[in-house]
Amino acid sequence: MKLTNEQQEILDGKRGETYAKIMETLVRYGELFGAEEMAPVTGKYGHLVTSFGLQVIDPVYKLMDQLIEAGVVSKQKFTMDPRPLDKNVPSGPIKDLVFYKFMYSEQKRYEKQLDKLGLKSKDGFSCACYFDEQGNRPKKGDVLSWAESSAVVYANSVLGARCNRNSGIIELFGSILGCVPKFGLLTDEGRKATWRIEVKTKKLPPAQVLGSAIGMKVMEDVPYVYGLSDFLGKELTPSVCDYLKNFGAASASNGAVGLYHIDGLTPEAAELGDKLIAPDAKTYVIDDEEIQRVIDSYPIIWKNKDAKPKMCFIGCPHLSTNELKGWIHDIYEKTKENGRNTTTIPTVLTAAPGVLEAIKGSKEERMAEEIHLTLSYICPLMYCDNPLVHSVPIITNSNKLRTYTSCRFYRDEQILDMITGKGRI
Repeated sequence: MKLTNEQQEILDGKRGETYAKIMETLVRYGELFGAEEMAPVTGKYGHLVTSFGLQVIDPVYKLMDQLIEAGVVSKQKFTMDPRPLDKNVPSGPIKDLVFYKFMYSEQKRYEKQLDKLGLKSKDGFSCACYFDEQGNRPKKGDVLSWAESSAVVYANSVLGARCNRNSGIIELFGSILGCVPKFGLLTDEGRKATWRIEVKTKKLPPAQVLGSAIGMKVMEDVPYVYGLSDFLGKELTPSVCDYLKNFGAASASNGAVGLYHIDGLTPEAAELGDKLIAPDAKTYVIDDEEIQRVIDSYPIIWKNKDAKPKMCFIGCPHLSTNELKGWIHDIYEKTKENGRNTTTIPTVLTAAPGVLEAIKGSKEERMAEEIHLTLSYICPLMYCDNPLVHSVPIITNSNKLRTYTSCRFYRDEQILDMITGKGRI
C-alpha cells in the first residue's frame, strides 16, 4: 500500500509502538481488500459499534487500557451504539442479577475508557447517531470510519457519505489516525449497483419486509431500486427518511447491504440515475406475492408457537422523533378506543437519548405514561440476545431484531392491534 510520508512515519514507529500497531492493523486490513492507499477521514465524528460492557470481551478492555496508557487520543470524537442496560425496561430480580452482575458487569469501566479515548458526550449512545438530536450527521461526500450496519447503510445511501462496513475496533483505529483504507464503498466503482430491483407492488411495501427481501437476495451487493419513489415521492422528507432508515436496517441485517440507490430519490441516484448501474447487473422483481412469500419464510423459534406474547419492542433501529410521537399517538388512541387504560402487552419504545430528551414534558410523554408505555434508550438486541430472554415470547416490528434474537416479527398494523387489545394475530 502506498502511504503518505506521515502515514509511513507512523508505521515506522516514529510516534511510538502503539500508533505503529494501529497503522499496521489498518494497512493489513486494507491490503486484504486490495486497497492501494489510505483515504483521509473527513466526517466530523466517528461511530463505534461496540457499546456494551460484556464480561466476555475482556481483550477489548485490555486493548483500551493499552491505548490510554500510551496516551492515544482519537483524532475524531465519536458516538456509540446504544447502551445495553436501562432500569426502566421491564425486568425482574433474576434478570437484573444476570444483566448487571454478570453479562454487562464491565459497562461502567468501559464507558470510562471510552470517555478518555474521545467519546463525544455522555448521551452519545444510539445506532441512529445521524439524527439531528444526536449531532453526528455527516455531509454528502464525507469519508467516515464507522461501524454499525444500519448507520453505515443510512449514511451511504440517504446522506451520500462514504463508508465501508467496518468491524468493531477497526472503526476506532480509523478515527484515531484519521484515515481508512480506500476500497469498496469509498470508490466510485464500488458504489455501482450490480442489481436492478423492480418494485411492482400495488401499494407501498412494509419497509422492514422490502429491505429484508432485497438483503436476502443481493447479500453484500449494491441494489438500485426502481418503483419505490412512485410511493415515496422524490423528496427526502422526515417520513421518507424514517422509511429508508428501517428499509436499510433490514437490508443490512438480513443481508449485508452497505449501500442502496433509490431511483429519483437518494442523492447519487437523483444525480446520476442509471449510470450507477453496472452493465452486467442482475434483476429481481418484487411484487405483492413476493412480499408475502418473504414474510411466510421467517422461522418462528418460540418453544410454544401459540404462546401469548409477554413483551413488545418497537424501535430497532432507534425511533426518530417523528416516529416516536407517531407510535405514542397511535397506541394511545387505539388503546382508549378499545376501552382500555393500558396496553395489553408490556411495550417498550426505544429511541436515541436526544430524541427522548426532545419530547420531555410534552403531551406525548404524558400520554405514554398514562398507558404505561416504556420509553428507553436501550439496545433491544442487547436485551434480547441472551438465554434468559430467549424463552420469553417477545414480538417486534423490527426485522433486524427478529434476525438476531428469538423475537417474532409482525407488521406495524399487526403489532398495533396486538398491544392495544384486539388479541393475537
